[in-house]
Amino acid sequence: MINTRQVFLLSAAILAASIPPAVAQSQASSTQTVIARGLQGPRGLKFGPDGMLYVAEAGTGGTNSTKGVCPQVIPPVGPYKGGRNGRISRIDKSGNRTTVASGFASSVNALGSFQGVADLSFIDGTLYALIAGGGCSHGVANLPNAVVSVNTKNGSWKEVANLSKFLMSHPVKYPNPDDFEPDGTFYSMIAFQNQLYVVEPNHGQVLLVQRDGDVHSLIDVSASQGHIVPTAITEHDGEFFLGNLNLFPIEPNFARILTLSHTECSRLFVPGLQDVGGSLHIVGSKAGFTTVVGTEFGPDGLLYVLELSDAPGNPAPGNGKVVRIRQSGAIEDVATGLSVPTAMTFGPDGNLYVSNFGAAPAGAGQIVRIRIW
Repeated sequence: MINTRQVFLLSAAILAASIPPAVAQSQASSTQTVIARGLQGPRGLKFGPDGMLYVAEAGTGGTNSTKGVCPQVIPPVGPYKGGRNGRISRIDKSGNRTTVASGFASSVNALGSFQGVADLSFIDGTLYALIAGGGCSHGVANLPNAVVSVNTKNGSWKEVANLSKFLMSHPVKYPNPDDFEPDGTFYSMIAFQNQLYVVEPNHGQVLLVQRDGDVHSLIDVSASQGHIVPTAITEHDGEFFLGNLNLFPIEPNFARILTLSHTECSRLFVPGLQDVGGSLHIVGSKAGFTTVVGTEFGPDGLLYVLELSDAPGNPAPGNGKVVRIRQSGAIEDVATGLSVPTAMTFGPDGNLYVSNFGAAPAGAGQIVRIRIW
């Protein structure tokens, strides 16, 4: 059985490339509208204080190799080649795209999967970006995986926290030797109480990043769950909700949503320590989810879950969907027919916005607006 975030992106990219966006769009329900096209691996989405949608993009990788300079990701996933074409875009209300900032680390592995800017968050009007395509093992020796702050007016940015360095000095309890990325494969990030919470799927942990650059391990997911590949995080009423991708080939309904109490974390946190601690709890008596890549609470107070592909086997275009959990605990479909979606967010208009073809080759990426009412 294989399980790597890189293979998930590879499988999705190959399959998405075989179906033109127009075909996949025709499979979608009438509540879905494509509002932006031509994106380069759209990942995390956030609405800014200006009411516009900001999009993290993986980019197109590069040609630089660090083979012989530092430890590489083992074949067949590695080695990587890197460049500096990850970017952040802004989508206005008419669907027009402009580049907010660029020059971020972007990398492509031996199987053709891309990593770059993974997610975005705003704190007090400042934009923070999570970088997943950096680090020497990704072919970008001088740009580590990191949290950076971005000036949205002039496009400049600076490192806040070096996440590559933290991972290498704080190993998890149960790393997977056959699926190991020295610099990590960071996926999602949220802002809560003026701090950033970051999920790293490959090693399997959640980090707390403070605005002054201090980094702490919130929880080592591998210690209690093994190599489940945690991906998506959201917060609601003092609890964090964490979704996971799970193993490949896909077995429907075996992914989980786990909770971690913020109160518990606060009680365990001691300034100056690098490990916060905490424990995870499964939501509900049954898992019921498949390949979770996004979790968000809607205006209705319900938990919405984005699934990359809900059919058995490998990811396939048209099998992505959004589900929500009713107060009764029942799981119902909200939107189907999506193609390898990678992230979602609710807008100020109450609609849901999804990065569609997020794991597809550069140029195929879309933003889809989903009316849920």
